Amino acid sequence: MQHDAVTERRNNIAPIPFEADAPHLKIVGELPRELNGTLYRNGPNPQFDSPGAHWFVGDGMLHAFHLENGRASYRNRWVRTPKWLAEHDAGRALFGGFGRKLPDAPANLTDGGVANTNIIFHAGKLLALEEAHPPTEIEPGTLATCGYHNYQGRVAGSFTAHPKVDPVTGELVFFGYNAAGPLTPALSYGSIDASGKATRFERFEAPYASMVHDFIVTANHVLFPILPITGSMERAMSGRPPYAWEPDKGAYVGVMKRNGTAKDIVWFRSEACYVFHVMNAWEDGDRIVAHVMQFEEAPLFPHPDGRPTDPEKSRARHCRWTFDLSGNTDRFQQTYLDDLTGEFPRIDDRRAGLKSRHGWYACANPRLPMFGALSGIVHVDGNGRRLGHYLLPAGDTISEPVFVERSKDAPEGDGWLLAVVWRARENRSDLAVFNATDIEAGPAALVQLGHRVPDGFHGNWVGAA
Repeated sequence: MQHDAVTERRNNIAPIPFEADAPHLKIVGELPRELNGTLYRNGPNPQFDSPGAHWFVGDGMLHAFHLENGRASYRNRWVRTPKWLAEHDAGRALFGGFGRKLPDAPANLTDGGVANTNIIFHAGKLLALEEAHPPTEIEPGTLATCGYHNYQGRVAGSFTAHPKVDPVTGELVFFGYNAAGPLTPALSYGSIDASGKATRFERFEAPYASMVHDFIVTANHVLFPILPITGSMERAMSGRPPYAWEPDKGAYVGVMKRNGTAKDIVWFRSEACYVFHVMNAWEDGDRIVAHVMQFEEAPLFPHPDGRPTDPEKSRARHCRWTFDLSGNTDRFQQTYLDDLTGEFPRIDDRRAGLKSRHGWYACANPRLPMFGALSGIVHVDGNGRRLGHYLLPAGDTISEPVFVERSKDAPEGDGWLLAVVWRARENRSDLAVFNATDIEAGPAALVQLGHRVPDGFHGNWVGAA
């Protein structure tokens, strides 16, 4: 990973080497007065270069944009995981990719966690998440790291970066892959009630060891996608890719009733594909309908022999999955809803697991040769039809758009989208605030930073108490 200025200006992946506080940020336009709270974002920001380390495994850095009465401030902090602290004390990298210790690392060092993927607020706790370790609790104001949170010892092992909060019950539903150890086919599944108490935790076997980044939750069902980015300890031990694209394994999705058990899972099958992120899903009579961002072939990971996947097929598009629960077939249907490349889908979270009429995702500019650079936002209805489409100036890129409702009882979709934008020519970032149902009008307000926020993964809004 190069950190020179030329590379940084060509893309926005290189880390920033500092923590900062900016108490009074310049605002272009006018911030809505109803926007009172904090947008927390998380993403990889390696403290030290590590040979051969995948971008996915950089140390987590949190970025907090606090908005209050039309004013804005910013703070960023690394998540001080055991790995970060050990490397900080050593003054150098001690881990390579996916928790692998470097040969000259101290023998007693075991924890390679990075807490770099998502940040959520549930039951009064702010939690930084990545999928190989328990949640890391964060102090909301200072962004200080409080340590792992394991729900009074009731939750163990890996914990997804994409838990789902039921908008009706306030319950947090989660899973973990590699639940019986690295590169194993076991999954865990559990739930935390609205007060923060673990109410369920169990494990079961999937058809094969897979990288399971996200899952699907409806009012009465949980769905576990087992898709062919496969994990193999044999490959890892022989120096080949621990995770690789093996389409011959096919795609499986396990459907379980939320009040049932893992013994009752029904496995549906389909053609090989990969999905990092789910937009939403709901029940429709005897069917479950899910909207996902589907790749024909996995990006970022090679075939088992190290060959890259086909870039033309390694792009995600908005896709509908349909599951027939009446027992007529064990195949699920995949229907692409658009041909536009996109990722990081979001909804009005008050409709999570329920039929929704609005969704948004970051998209690539089809007119630019920069494949993979997300440079716009798409607004869609509940059937995937485009309602709006906004593109940034050439070269600029955008993060996941986060929806914030105007008020707790506002209609679905009535509110704003918050997204961090990298301004390529100036090599710095803005927080862009859009009217969620009129994104084509462009940002209603821009909060301007003097430095850049590197490309990251996920974020969430926490309203003022």
